[in-house]
Amino acid sequence: MLDTVSHLGETLHRWRVGRSTYLACPARGARLMNWSLAMADGSVRDVIHWPENATFDNFASVRGGNPILFPFNARTFDQGEIYHWRTPEGEKLPMPMHGLARQGRFTVERADASGFSALFQPDAAARIAYPYAYEFRVIYRFGASSLTCEFDLKNLDARPLPWSAGHHFYFTAPWEPGRTRADYQLEMPATRHLRQDKSGKLVAGPDLPLTASLAEAALIDTFHLGLTRPTATLAPATGGRSGAIEISLRKKKKKSPPADATFVTWSSSPDAPFYCVEPWMGPPNAPETGVGLQLVPPAKSQSFIVEVALAT
Repeated sequence: MLDTVSHLGETLHRWRVGRSTYLACPARGARLMNWSLAMADGSVRDVIHWPENATFDNFASVRGGNPILFPFNARTFDQGEIYHWRTPEGEKLPMPMHGLARQGRFTVERADASGFSALFQPDAAARIAYPYAYEFRVIYRFGASSLTCEFDLKNLDARPLPWSAGHHFYFTAPWEPGRTRADYQLEMPATRHLRQDKSGKLVAGPDLPLTASLAEAALIDTFHLGLTRPTATLAPATGGRSGAIEISLRKKKKKSPPADATFVTWSSSPDAPFYCVEPWMGPPNAPETGVGLQLVPPAKSQSFIVEVALAT
């Protein structure tokens, strides 16, 4: 079931699918704001966190929901200068942190009981930073215990279109009363770990096991690559999968993760009410390093698909 909600001058969309309720503002950054689950005992579990006091004054920077990172993730550099990038044609251009979409406006093309599709509308600043002809769509599909989000980038230009996009899911953690992060663990199928230095270069990251406590400080700001399977899992440390969150990267019709696909782990502080497990096409600064950078040929399209599911 889909309905709309007026909140602080904006129109929000709300979906109820089985025990799940999804709240989004498709026109503002195609932003999924909250996912909650009705529990058998009558309580409500927030799967994706949204702060109660958040406003639309600085909506793009609210620490909650799932900000859309497009065309590039995190910080880009050009020869050591942050918040810039260089096109394949050699032009130096500005690029804000996490790109252009999270603070951008979208046209809602479809909103029905299954989810929504929204088309990015670049403003003047976005056209300067990313001077290509294209269509970028965010397509959400909502289920009773899972969601799928697809990025679709169509190249309308005569030049190849560079991109390396991603998600910034703010998962509620801990999600059980009386628990701490130490009561949860992250299973990450990565064989390489990287970080970014102050000049934008990718450098060696910490040596981490395949399964680590969510309280492990070395997880913060780490890029996990060389994935042996497409799914990372947030689960109770006591064992079992009840209530666990599975975050999966996939290609259309393929189960293997895309080449250079990256999970990023981050939180703002040890006691923040959220923990971010972020599926990206590749690590940050892709235009300069080439790691995770994809080029969409003229008149072609590319997709990046992520699924988040609750284990049962």
